[in-house]
Amino acid sequence: MVMTSTIDFPSAQLLIGGQWRGAASGQTLWLENPSDGSELAPIARGDAADIDAAVQAARDALSGEWGRLTAAERGRLLSRIGIAVAAQADELARLEALDVGKPLKQGRADALALARYLEFYGGACDKVHGETLPYQPGYTVLTLREPHGVTAHIVPWNYPMQIVGRSVGAALAMGNACVLKPAEEACLTVLAFARIAQQAGLPAGALNVVTGTGEEAGAALSAHPGIDHISFTGSVATGALVQAAAAANVVPVTLELGGKSPQIVFADADVDAALPFLVNAGIQNAGQTCSAASRILVERPLYAQVMARMAERYAALRVGPAMSDLDLGPVISRRQRGLIEHFLGLVEGSGIAVAAQGALVVGAPTGGHYVRPTLLAHVPPEHALAQQEIFGPVQVLIPFDGEAEALAIANGTPFGLVAGVWTRDGARQMRMARALRCGQVFINNYGAGGGVELPFGGVKHSGHGREKGFEALYGFGALKTVAIHHG
Repeated sequence: MVMTSTIDFPSAQLLIGGQWRGAASGQTLWLENPSDGSELAPIARGDAADIDAAVQAARDALSGEWGRLTAAERGRLLSRIGIAVAAQADELARLEALDVGKPLKQGRADALALARYLEFYGGACDKVHGETLPYQPGYTVLTLREPHGVTAHIVPWNYPMQIVGRSVGAALAMGNACVLKPAEEACLTVLAFARIAQQAGLPAGALNVVTGTGEEAGAALSAHPGIDHISFTGSVATGALVQAAAAANVVPVTLELGGKSPQIVFADADVDAALPFLVNAGIQNAGQTCSAASRILVERPLYAQVMARMAERYAALRVGPAMSDLDLGPVISRRQRGLIEHFLGLVEGSGIAVAAQGALVVGAPTGGHYVRPTLLAHVPPEHALAQQEIFGPVQVLIPFDGEAEALAIANGTPFGLVAGVWTRDGARQMRMARALRCGQVFINNYGAGGGVELPFGGVKHSGHGREKGFEALYGFGALKTVAIHHG
């Protein structure tokens, strides 16, 4: 089927310099509806020529109307865009459900998160301050925070709206002009957002959107000499390529590359409070979440109880078409489903137990990319299922004895994005928070409701740099020192 939308945007065109136009090559790609495998909508297949035009349009915007706005004016504009996004949250949720496959309730939550990012960064625009520094007599020294210039944003398919909010929102707040390349698998809500921003008064060229493949448009954007900063969210392998391309131009990069995040449940934990977090943080968006809690580490006295209670919840989960608004929708593509099934195939003959699985609803389209959520027990910490990012609705249960072993297992992967700790012991809470090698630690919760104010990012193979909060603003700016000798 061909998608129709009440948001007026041309899905087969690019936004460059305030104008909607086809790719220079004239070529298009088709998006797929992951719920049934049908063709959903065409998108323009942008390439290096379109990236060139978008970078130039962004550069022109910096010397034009966009660059002349004051911080307060930028703030009012971003806030106005956020209000417009919130007003169209239901339609954006429908587009996200069709395009990504996530249940409607998750799509609506993402749309409202995008609105909240714009609200936050709109309010922060005129609150990015420099400092005066004590120095030698006869000098006054101060610092200024200035935009990089033209920033590149390569956004994945799993959370298009949220990641646009936390990267493009922060970059615009600092006064940069943006070139945005969404994933070729899912970009309808990105295009819709660009249209909403344009209609709300965003000056031409401040935001440019080039759809297309990673190999063509994405690679051209990463290597473009006119880019001053790159924000990338995606796989470790692609992130390394982006960083290598940026290095040739000596361009700073923010990388968020996923994880294998643990939740650690000690014997004194409040299991009733923990259970919803243990499960939901692993199956949200069909497990296609960078910060998914894919490893559940349980101290041995509680292991059997936690396994049984999680299994009960898993058995009640239902998977089906996105528009049915169930617990889980499909995964994004046939390829992604194949990768997840490959990992599940490692269970056979391994001694690992399938503790529970959710169910696919009767009547789910045969062309959809459905994976039953799966809870695996007795998984050795060194096994591939406990080491590699599956990016699907699969969680592994791992027993441990004592704090030292919990830390060794938790830190014992190449990743370091998020961790959760469940214990009533205040001293242990602090010891664990300090010793865990990751970018975020949640004590007796997981995710803190997504808080747009909370700096987010990882260490090791999970990447570097920070998104969200004021740290993201600082990352999208350069610090300049001014030393005045006045005698």
